[in-house]
Amino acid sequence: MIIRKAAFLQSNTKVDKLPSANKPEYAFIGRSNVGKSSLINMLTNKKQLAKTSSTPGKTITINHFIINDEWYLVDLPGYGFAQRSKKDRESWKVMLDSYIKNRKNLVCMFVLVDSRIEPQKIDLEFISHLGELQMPFGIIFTKVDKIKDAELQRNVQVYKDKLAEQWEELPPIFITSSEKEIGKDDVLNYIDNLNDQLKNVTF
Repeated sequence: MIIRKAAFLQSNTKVDKLPSANKPEYAFIGRSNVGKSSLINMLTNKKQLAKTSSTPGKTITINHFIINDEWYLVDLPGYGFAQRSKKDRESWKVMLDSYIKNRKNLVCMFVLVDSRIEPQKIDLEFISHLGELQMPFGIIFTKVDKIKDAELQRNVQVYKDKLAEQWEELPPIFITSSEKEIGKDDVLNYIDNLNDQLKNVTF
């Protein structure tokens, strides 16, 4: 897939105020500081498309972008920020669950994890929650340019082994670096293939 056009559409906290659910939608989510904005900007060829919040962990808006006038890319607020209050965490969970359950055109969620560290409890709990909600997802390992290949392979295998404790079939896994544009085609081609399968689907 070649992204020729990518534009910000809107930010919202209410699912019933989101753009019309008439196009395939793909959401990106992960812990704060996992490199989500950089990945989105890399995928769309626009360095400033997704902006990092000045108050990470505080913003809980659902951010929509329209890609090639054909599908939505959604930047979801990061989780796991240490300074987020209990009230903010609960608001985030309520909003996110409402989004996943009610957004009928949501095709897949991409969960971003830092390739340099071992599986984190908060990531595994979130992935498990997606399973409970029966939400298809993929895992994107970020910042792979920051570690050696042998370490990367070891960390990815540890993650696979951990997931295999709960999942009979592992989700699609992508290896990426925003700085080096590693994995860009893999992610976009995966989305493109899903879009092809949905050409005759009415949401």
